[in-house]
Amino acid sequence: MELMEGLLTRRSVRKYQDKPIARETIEEIIRAAQFAPTAHNRQPWEFLVIDDREFLADLRHIQRWTSFAKDAACVVIVCGDIEKSFNRNKEDEKWSFIDVDCAIATENLLLAAWARGIGTCYCGAAPMQRVVDALKERLHLPDNIRPFAIVPMGYPAETPKQPEERYHPEKIHWGKW
Repeated sequence: MELMEGLLTRRSVRKYQDKPIARETIEEIIRAAQFAPTAHNRQPWEFLVIDDREFLADLRHIQRWTSFAKDAACVVIVCGDIEKSFNRNKEDEKWSFIDVDCAIATENLLLAAWARGIGTCYCGAAPMQRVVDALKERLHLPDNIRPFAIVPMGYPAETPKQPEERYHPEKIHWGKW
């Protein structure tokens, strides 16, 4: 799939075929995610792949908008290592690029999956602290790991509807607002 086609046609998929995704394909998709840019090239992301049917079915109790994940081939939990992220934690200034870095990697993952004919749906974890805490507890994640996104993946059971035109030139500002 040509890059622009993938960018313009990728849609959230919530209905999946009952078909596993080869481990090599998942690794290839995550490899593309790991080529995402990060602040100061810290590459703080980690990827947890889960295909356990019980976990997929129970996920809706952790993040309520993931009920369809029960039918996915797997989910990828995109996480960030807060100790590796570019951040500042001083009296007068506190910030971290962890969520930004994980978001860019997640977008790469979504697009790479689509290029391989695999549907995905971005489901948030961060910044919903209740979801972050529940995932950390359920998955026994170390203290320094922050779950950012939950990405159900599977071969689409239907063709996602393409939206009306999303390009709006009035949202482009040249030199001034």
